[in-house]
Amino acid sequence: MDIGFVTNVVFPFTKGGAEKRIHEIGTRLAVAGHDITIYGRHFWEGPQVMDYEGMTLYGVAPTQELYADERRSITEAIDFSVRLLPHLRQTAAEHDLIVASLFPYFPVLASKLTTLTADTPLITTWHEVWLDYWDDYLGRLGPFGKGIEQFTAKTPHHPIAVSSVTADRLTKIGPSRDQIEVIPNGIDVDQIESTRPADDGFTVLYAGRLAEHKNVDLLVEAFDRVAQTASNVSLGIIGDGPERDRLERQVQTLEHADRVTMLGFLEEYEDVLAHMRAADVFASPSAREGFGITFAEAMAADCTVIAAAHPESAASEVIGDAGFLVSPTVDGVATALERALEGERPSTEPTIQAQQFDWDTIADQAEQCYRQAIIDGR
Repeated sequence: MDIGFVTNVVFPFTKGGAEKRIHEIGTRLAVAGHDITIYGRHFWEGPQVMDYEGMTLYGVAPTQELYADERRSITEAIDFSVRLLPHLRQTAAEHDLIVASLFPYFPVLASKLTTLTADTPLITTWHEVWLDYWDDYLGRLGPFGKGIEQFTAKTPHHPIAVSSVTADRLTKIGPSRDQIEVIPNGIDVDQIESTRPADDGFTVLYAGRLAEHKNVDLLVEAFDRVAQTASNVSLGIIGDGPERDRLERQVQTLEHADRVTMLGFLEEYEDVLAHMRAADVFASPSAREGFGITFAEAMAADCTVIAAAHPESAASEVIGDAGFLVSPTVDGVATALERALEGERPSTEPTIQAQQFDWDTIADQAEQCYRQAIIDGR
């Protein structure tokens, strides 16, 4: 197959879940003999078009700031899409398939325009479906976000969702459930298992964006309660985001503030893995997760995982019986922390549960889905 990936951000020059998924699947498909081209912003040093780890990187637009006031920039997305069009018009017919990164939507619509004349199938990967969350994210511009999401969902394409929760939410605005393929996000199990644990690790760890729906404030309060009777425990919080200042102020008010450390964003992925390998418990009571890659990573690191049972979270789908699912409340998290810190283990070994998310397995699933999309498009 000759596959073109469209993404305004390219891993490892920018680091995020969506671009990492493209990189991991793309490199594995390249090794399997497929031709892979990634169309993105020119974040790398070197020529506009160059070979990288068996793939071709094609810089269709210069680098540009991705965020404005802690939110993804709409003007950046539109700028990238406009610059993408003339390049993809010239090359779309050369590809058997175009796989467009979903967020921030406009590149998907631009890709669809080019595939109409080239008669090339288009696939998108839905990491989340926001629905009413757009009102919280964009405020008075919420209806605009909803409209673009719905329009993208109704645009003819082959949708992939990273979880059944995300697939079910997608059916509310677009395709029927039987049209959506579920292919989860992945992890490099060997890399995680071979990572040396951090020397300055923590008993309990959180890693992720510091946003309101992540409920890190509940974890902090629950930990402080448990620390009253568990004298040797510590909590490490990895990540950054709009809630960081508020969380730092909250930590300062805790009775056991000296046992909580906010590490901020760690540039090196291996450093995050090292802290997971050192931790006994990984806790993230997030109320909204389209997948929840940190759960899979923490299970591969042999942590006891604590997550929230919530209808808008795929945590239960990822963790299964290999962790503790609790109500997203201080009481719920505190009770699970006590159980985990006393040595109680879930019924399924976390490392066994994590194996199904290895990138080799995910790449095989993606390859089969891509082949089927080509067949269906003929």
